[in-house]
Amino acid sequence: MSHALQRMDDTRNALLSALSERNWEAIGKLDETCRSCIDEMLNEEAMDEAVVREKLEGLLQVYRELLDVTIGERQAIANEMTQINQSRNASKVYQLFS
Repeated sequence: MSHALQRMDDTRNALLSALSERNWEAIGKLDETCRSCIDEMLNEEAMDEAVVREKLEGLLQVYRELLDVTIGERQAIANEMTQINQSRNASKVYQLFS
């Protein structure tokens, strides 16, 4: 396996690990690393097109999972903010009648 392919696999695995830990800082750094890995892999000569496709599809699956998780996290935060605002409004109403 070429260096570029091994680096892509390592980065993909690290991204999955960071995703499972919800380590957003690491995910941001690994995203940048993924971009450079893709560039390196695509610029490497004599690369088997089927292998490149397989690696890119695997990475795409990781990004789909990442997107699903971030959407869920964002929705959870939005729900929390809604509850906080409702509690704050209820508190203001209570204070008016106290």
